[in-house]
Amino acid sequence: MRGNAADVLVAGAGPVGLTAAVELRRRGVACRIVDRLPARLPYAKAVGIQPRTLEVWDRMGIVREALDAAVPMRGQLVYVDGVLRDRLEMVLPPEVPYGFAALPQYETERILEEFLARFGTGIERSTELVSFARDERGVTCLLTGPDGGQEELRTRFLVGCDGAHSLVRKGLGLAFGGGAFAEQYMLADVRVDWDLPYGYGVRSTHLGPDGKPDDLLVCIPLPGPGRYRMSMLVPPELSSPALSPDGTAHGLEGGRAPEPEHVQAVLDRLSPQPVTARDMRWSSVFRISHRIVDRYSDGRVFVAGDAAHIHPPTGAQGMNTGIQDAWNLAWKLSLAVAGEAHPRLLESYDAERRPVGEEVVGRTVRHATQGFGADGADPAAIVLREAQLLVGYPGSPVVGPDRGTSGGPRPGDRAPDCGGLAGEVPHYPLRLFDLLRDREHVLLLHTDGAPDSYVPALAAVADGVPAGRLTAYAVLSEGGTAPAGAAWPVYRDGRGEFARAYGVRGPAAFVVRPDGYLGARLEPPAAEGLAAYLAGVFHR
Repeated sequence: MRGNAADVLVAGAGPVGLTAAVELRRRGVACRIVDRLPARLPYAKAVGIQPRTLEVWDRMGIVREALDAAVPMRGQLVYVDGVLRDRLEMVLPPEVPYGFAALPQYETERILEEFLARFGTGIERSTELVSFARDERGVTCLLTGPDGGQEELRTRFLVGCDGAHSLVRKGLGLAFGGGAFAEQYMLADVRVDWDLPYGYGVRSTHLGPDGKPDDLLVCIPLPGPGRYRMSMLVPPELSSPALSPDGTAHGLEGGRAPEPEHVQAVLDRLSPQPVTARDMRWSSVFRISHRIVDRYSDGRVFVAGDAAHIHPPTGAQGMNTGIQDAWNLAWKLSLAVAGEAHPRLLESYDAERRPVGEEVVGRTVRHATQGFGADGADPAAIVLREAQLLVGYPGSPVVGPDRGTSGGPRPGDRAPDCGGLAGEVPHYPLRLFDLLRDREHVLLLHTDGAPDSYVPALAAVADGVPAGRLTAYAVLSEGGTAPAGAAWPVYRDGRGEFARAYGVRGPAAFVVRPDGYLGARLEPPAAEGLAAYLAGVFHR
């Protein structure tokens, strides 16, 4: 039978697929999301939430719910042979609005699913994509539903967020090059009553005769008194040579769940303090591979998250990277669905996100095998990189040229936050992220308000953008007066924070993309530069 039409089908309802669906529905795109599982899994698989992901959730409008459910990740205690060797503090510059957090994956999925429901869309459970066929105008998808019946769905685009064993990836014939680690691990969600500092992870190793670690315990805090997700090497009785049917050894495995005594045996060997594991909620054996596809899209079909890249969980990069895949793709898809996208806009998804995936896979493999010091970076840079605050798209085909004359972020860089913006109505200072929240492209004109030719010309170009796709604000320098010729909201940079964060000393304009990266930096703020950037994004 033929099913309800949709502009986009999202296959897979984990955090990545839910992010894609939310961002599409938030923009009014007709979207369906299917998942073969009958219910959300109660497993704390991916736990670490990076500051950049919290910034993404801020702009989406769900960060408060996430903060209410999460616990802070303040650092890590490193033990070697029972001795505390290091205390890593995960400290970020004060202008970064969010720190590191820990949130079980099932809570991340709950928050996203509840937000998706606000737009009248739910996950179609026990529904699996079993095949698809593409042509120039769309994708014909075959779905199997809860009762075993089949449905043929015609959609304009297909997004595969269906995990490491992705049917979408296989259907596209994408190469998935890489390898697998020989080691097997077990995970467990347990409670322990030690008196270690709150909010700190624990990494404890034992060194063998060759001076290399031969035993491992990693503990990440979870919400709830004394709760941790613990990772350990698998004991021989749980080890198995079996691989998944497609040869990709990655993720949780069924049928060999560790018992509490397996966890306790590791704690007896490696815990910094004598402790007993209690109240085990779940456990599993898992394997790790490192692979990445040769391209993230083919025509009207895309892959994101584990369907595109898998790697060691070192540094909690996987889920966060996948969420930002979906975040990057969804705003571009929404323009394409509306017929407002430049014909090459969707090609920029692969151009921007695959280099990020390649870097993450390479870095996590180095860290897993050589430690965090393998790259030789200073500690502050390591923290910023792990926070995913250094991700950027310089040289992307859809960002403007770097013609700035001063410091600060360049086209393709993350748009930093700042405070101290005073509006004409609010009696309290706002953050820049307050202005960006729930917006598409945002044009920020920094000016002292002196009469000039920039404002009317910029306004004329901005007015040519499809309705709702661009919002403009004027940011006045200290002592400036409201600019003439633009009916834009005006905010005063009374403390000079915007000028410092963006490295400006005179008139300048910035275009912040829907995903929070700079699309263009214009110094001086010439209308021709704005028009050139917009022409590469929108179909005019």
